[in-house]
Formats: sequence, structure tokens, C-alpha cells
Amino acid sequence: MELVLHRAYFKEGTNGTLFTSDRFLCHTIELPWNDNKRNISCIPEGVYEVEPRFSKRFKHHLILKAVKDRSFILFHPANDALKELQGCIAPVTYLSGIGKGVYSKDAMQKLLSLVYQAKDRKETILLTIKSQNYEHCRAL
Repeated sequence: MELVLHRAYFKEGTNGTLFTSDRFLCHTIELPWNDNKRNISCIPEGVYEVEPRFSKRFKHHLILKAVKDRSFILFHPANDALKELQGCIAPVTYLSGIGKGVYSKDAMQKLLSLVYQAKDRKETILLTIKSQNYEHCRAL
């Protein structure tokens, strides 16, 4: 299964739109780009393997593997990137501002459901992160 995250970068944060098979899944929020600095930057664009994970703090969530110079980059619920994220990605149902969204837990459940279905089919889950471009925006 391939997930594609189209990002738009702003000084205050990074907003994204997540797709699977050219179908809209949810929006995302992240910290602004800050040269891939640990805890204060979103991660570089690229392709990452995604695995389901469980922890006491975040319960069921996702982890990105092999992120250059970073570790424990997660997909987990959050509604304000600057206050709740340290380099991770938060799925949100609606964007409410730059780096801000609402109904993150609902979006996370939707994402987890798809990922666990793909895992049941023994599929590798890949996330491709890229800049949002004009052609893509025009198609929406």
C-alpha cells in the first residue's frame, strides 16, 4: 500500500493532504521545515516504510522507519503542531490553520484501519512525502 503526502510549507507549520491510491484520506499537520533538526522540524521529503506500533502514551499509532538523522518519527493524534509535535506527523480531519487541525483522533482511526488491513494482506506500507505542486492543486 502506498500513502502519498502532499505538503505545503509555511513559516508557522506544515500542512499536508494524505492520499492512498489517488483517493483523499485526511489532512496532516507538522512542524515547519527547519533543516531536519531533531524535535523542531518536519522530516525531509522522501519515501519511508511505515509500521504499526503501540505505546502507553500514544496507544495504536504508526512509526516511520529509516528517517535520515532522526528516530521515533510517528503518526499520532495532535491538533496543534507547535504545541503537541516534536517532528512527528498528525493526521487531522479538517485543517483549522497553519499547523493546526481538528478531529485528529478520528483521522488517526481511519488511517490505522487502512494500515492494519494492508498488514493483514502482508503488504508493505510506504509513505511518499512530496511538495504540493500547482498541477496537483488544480486537479482537486
